[in-house]
Amino acid sequence: QVQLVESGGGLVQAGGSLRLSCAASGSTFNIHTIVWYRQPPGKQRELVAAISSGGSTNYADSVKGRFTISRDNAKNTVYLQMNSLKPEDTAVYYCNAHVIVVVTGGLVSQYDSWGQGTQVTVSS
Repeated sequence: QVQLVESGGGLVQAGGSLRLSCAASGSTFNIHTIVWYRQPPGKQRELVAAISSGGSTNYADSVKGRFTISRDNAKNTVYLQMNSLKPEDTAVYYCNAHVIVVVTGGLVSQYDSWGQGTQVTVSS
C-alpha cells in the first residue's frame, strides 16, 4: 500500500513561484511513476507533469519551460517547482502514484494512489 501527502500550495501573485511536495510512504519501491494532475474550477482534471522510477520526465505543453518535476529518493518525495505562474494555473493540484507489482509467473497487479490535493491560487 502506498500513501501520498501533498503540501506547498497557497496564494501567489502572477509571475511568482511555488514549490509543491508529494511525500510517499508505504511500499514505495513498487511505484512506477509519480504524476502531478490539476483540476481548475469547473474544468476537468489534466496531467501537469510526470516522473518515472528511472528518472524520465514528461510535461504538459502548457507548463513546459515554467514547471520542473524532480525527486529526492532518500526522502521518498517528488517536487513540482512552478515558476512564472499565471492565473490560469489556478487549480487544485493532486499527486498520483502508479504502482506496479510483478509476481511469480509474470502476473501483474497495478493500482493508483491519490493524495488529498493542495490548492494553488494565482492572482492577477
